[in-house]
Amino acid sequence: MPMNFAGRFSNRAAVITGGASGIGLAVAQRIVEEGGRVSAWDRDPAQIEQAKTTLPGLHGVAVDVADAAGVERAARSTIEALGGVDILVTSAAITGPNMTTWNYSTEDWQKVIDININGVFYCNKALVPHMLERNYGRIVNIASIAGKEGNPNASAYSTSKAAVIGLTKSLGKELAKTKVTVNCVTPAAVRTAIFKQMSQEHIDFMLSKIPMARFGEVDEVAALICWIASEECSFTTAAVFDVSGGRATY
Repeated sequence: MPMNFAGRFSNRAAVITGGASGIGLAVAQRIVEEGGRVSAWDRDPAQIEQAKTTLPGLHGVAVDVADAAGVERAARSTIEALGGVDILVTSAAITGPNMTTWNYSTEDWQKVIDININGVFYCNKALVPHMLERNYGRIVNIASIAGKEGNPNASAYSTSKAAVIGLTKSLGKELAKTKVTVNCVTPAAVRTAIFKQMSQEHIDFMLSKIPMARFGEVDEVAALICWIASEECSFTTAAVFDVSGGRATY
């Protein structure tokens, strides 16, 4: 059960991409429970409406994060609706197919890169100037342990998540003398709907690499993300936080 941090996000507003399901929704629920307001950005309008039934008051925007212009529009409308944005959590991602690099189609490669790294860049780019104007911001980009280790038969996903780590470190250092922090989280496999995009062989491989011999839970990852997204995390930026069941080696 999550601990009670009632009021930790009072007067704070968050944008969570992929916020209508999985880890994103778990983060949204926790921020709302702790006094904050949340806008869930998701490309599936039906998923947003479903999330609203479980989280009354949730603001939602149907947007494809791979569309730079769409992200800019979503940022403007969300800032207007919530009166400002203090927190960004980039959870939207896809896995792409599981196959060797030389058999990967260029179309599938581009789709993974467009969503998993270009989408993170577009969202960070759209909201950083606003956070600088507000003199406060917390950005948490969701990468993956695959971005550190490179999972076989998942080259596009691994590459995109390594790029998220690089973007986080670069942007965090650019903003280090401001009140805006930028960090990322590198989970090992967490059982969510994203598993439907993977082969069973790949799922079994990921489990075999985790010393705790189990997959992570969304609430466990959300707990870490919410600390990084809070005022308590004030002396850490351009950092990578593992939540990997012992898999991470560096």
